[in-house]
Amino acid sequence: MVRKAAVAGTFYPGSRDSLKKEIEECFLHPLGPGKIPVAPKESEGKIVALISPHAGYVYSGPVAAWGFARVIERERPETVMILGPNHRGFGSPVAIMTQGEWETPLGRISIDEGLAKELLESASSLIEEDEKAHQREHSLEVQIPFLQYGYNGEFKIVPLCLADQTLATSISLGDAIFKVVKDRSGVLLLASTDLTHYQPRSIAEKEDREILEAIKTGDPENLGKVLSSGDFSMCGYGPVLAVMRVTFCLGQVKVKLLKYGTSGDITGDYSAVVGYASLSLEK
Repeated sequence: MVRKAAVAGTFYPGSRDSLKKEIEECFLHPLGPGKIPVAPKESEGKIVALISPHAGYVYSGPVAAWGFARVIERERPETVMILGPNHRGFGSPVAIMTQGEWETPLGRISIDEGLAKELLESASSLIEEDEKAHQREHSLEVQIPFLQYGYNGEFKIVPLCLADQTLATSISLGDAIFKVVKDRSGVLLLASTDLTHYQPRSIAEKEDREILEAIKTGDPENLGKVLSSGDFSMCGYGPVLAVMRVTFCLGQVKVKLLKYGTSGDITGDYSAVVGYASLSLEK
């Protein structure tokens, strides 16, 4: 089974050459890291996870490039487990695909069947095999071309799409992931989220500051408390909570804010912005 690209030509360019050019422009953009990363021969083994935005590349690509540049320059993951929110509402509450390939204009990436099936079997009461939840969802898809560019397609993925983003479900999912990755090397976790949506810059930056400070504590319970204290519009909080739970269980993982920005930094319109951030979680 091949999961075809759903947002090629909209969220990012639809041809191979134009997509490669767009990714390079994200790395070199004034809001980006300023250089094109080169993958090392061997992993340092220090970066456990990334938190990355998922808007169209023209808006969030330069911010996303900070996280990808950091991991591409330091690690060579064998598998990237990508967790994203379910924007469209189709499919199971927590949906996984355990076999097949995902296609983008840069080629096809295989699912790590062994790891995906192990996770499904260990948490069958929580996670369901469901390709329909993934068919049109952009939050996972937009992460893959950056990784394909950096690693020349030499990695596999485990895709997880969350419609149920409650704290309890997210923590349980994090516990399940921890059990299957704690003794493995070569697995990178990636939580896909945008932050505050469609607020004036002053409000968005204030709300996002609260969210980011909670994330930087490394404790998902702290983020859960912040989110429950107000009307926040962060869209991928479930994936972030789950990944934070994994790194919290691993222990001695520090959270680094690599870059924060808003859509207004691109468009010049600060009347209603979306917030974006790249963070790395490192040993």
